[in-house]
Amino acid sequence: MLSALIWMPMLGAALIGFWPKGMNPNRSRLIALVAAGAACLWTLVIVSQFNPSHVGQQFSEFIPWIETLGLNYHLGVDGLSLPLLVLNGLLTCIAIYSSDVAIQRFRLYYALVLVLSAGVAGAFLAQDLLLFFLFYELELIPLYLLIAIWGGHRRGYAATKFLIYTAISGILILASFLGIVWLSSNTSFAYDPSRTQTLPLATQALLLLMLLIGFGIKMPLVPLHTWLPDAHVEASTPVSVLLAGVLLKLGTYGLLRFGMGLFPDAWNLLGPWLATWAVVSVLYGSFTAIAQKDMKKMVAFSSIGHMGYVLLAAAAATPLSTLATVLQMVSHGLISALMFLLVGVVYKKTGSRDLDVLSGLLNPERGLPLIGSLMVLGVMASAGTPGMIGFISEFLVFRGSFPVFPVQTLLSMLGTALTAVYFLNLMNRVFFGRLSEQVINLPRVQWSDRYPAIVLAVLIVLFGIQPNWLVHWSEPTTTAMNASFPVLTLRTHNFKFVTSQEGQELFSHAFKRTLALPEIPSPMSHTP
Repeated sequence: MLSALIWMPMLGAALIGFWPKGMNPNRSRLIALVAAGAACLWTLVIVSQFNPSHVGQQFSEFIPWIETLGLNYHLGVDGLSLPLLVLNGLLTCIAIYSSDVAIQRFRLYYALVLVLSAGVAGAFLAQDLLLFFLFYELELIPLYLLIAIWGGHRRGYAATKFLIYTAISGILILASFLGIVWLSSNTSFAYDPSRTQTLPLATQALLLLMLLIGFGIKMPLVPLHTWLPDAHVEASTPVSVLLAGVLLKLGTYGLLRFGMGLFPDAWNLLGPWLATWAVVSVLYGSFTAIAQKDMKKMVAFSSIGHMGYVLLAAAAATPLSTLATVLQMVSHGLISALMFLLVGVVYKKTGSRDLDVLSGLLNPERGLPLIGSLMVLGVMASAGTPGMIGFISEFLVFRGSFPVFPVQTLLSMLGTALTAVYFLNLMNRVFFGRLSEQVINLPRVQWSDRYPAIVLAVLIVLFGIQPNWLVHWSEPTTTAMNASFPVLTLRTHNFKFVTSQEGQELFSHAFKRTLALPEIPSPMSHTP
């Protein structure tokens, strides 16, 4: 059942790549849309049959593969990976639909997008360490080619830089996985948190550090981030949508699944440092975004800041903050995809992304009024305006993290204010005021450019009003992930350690009071 999410895009890529001569761009585009749409619909079928109260892996598939290497084809899905699978399916469809119909080398382009989607889906589904690594590396070459062939003027530099950074990331992750298998005296790469519990704490910390750097490059975190702005600026709009909306989530997902899941003791040990690292990323990304003159580069640096919120919540390791990491990943995926789509439309119609050139695009007669209105919504969501998914995700990050790291949380909250600063500056200079003489007589925006942005805008508002529809699938899983973590809470003026069970109940009740969630039995609860 889960294999279909991998092999349907692969089959579509094979059809496009090996179709006899004479295939035109429209047919290639149609096959790609059908393959991506089928995978997206199949993901919704899985969602309809998914049991959120079950905290283990569901719909598991296991096939022995290379026994001498300890590699097995083992797939599964739980509340952590399910929302990201849906996000991957949705954004792949949007990326294909928003691609230029007259794109050059169209067969290779659509085939690479589908292979990229299959690799990401496989990474989210893999329950074998080596299998995860194979899928993690599978997306490297397609994305490199998508930037290097269809990118901007400096596409070669940006693609090579991305390749080098991601290769280093993969080496560190593989080294950590090999260390886990070797030091635990095991021959299998099966995902098993119990195998790391017998390792010395110093060894756990070393293996975790390699994962932190490896996945930190992918997220990315400061100072491992320098590949991201170049990749975004040079990539085409659909590729930027996939890069920001889905591919960065491989880093955050890996930290939660393998870093936090395999090394809870070392994670607690490094927690304060991780929270401080998160603050640095949030503030650096925000302040650097303020200084940008290129709209796309501004959105790229904002991603660095918002990924820091995920690390802050994960570092706190409370049931509420862990749940907030899932919401923040989905929230950032939707909002960043919307922002890059809109920036792409502006560039397509005006030929510029420079804040010093553009002005007055919200003009209802000669400007881009609908695009400007959607940009207002995207800016409000990114800045955490109530009623948008960005608000609820950041609120839960701060509420879940504050009892453990109050100082780091307060400093990270400055990032929300700074987000409003740089995006309001963008809106004021690009969309308000008198229409610039350099961008008059703008071409009409076709509905094909509007539909993807409208879909994302509706989801951003919908999940902002009804976050229960999203968190319902993940709350039991994220609560169970914290079963081995001591929870540090702040009560009145004193810090107090409580057991993991007490912490789960405390944060679960607080969260339900906030969002009026229906009662979901805790997977760790028991009858006294």
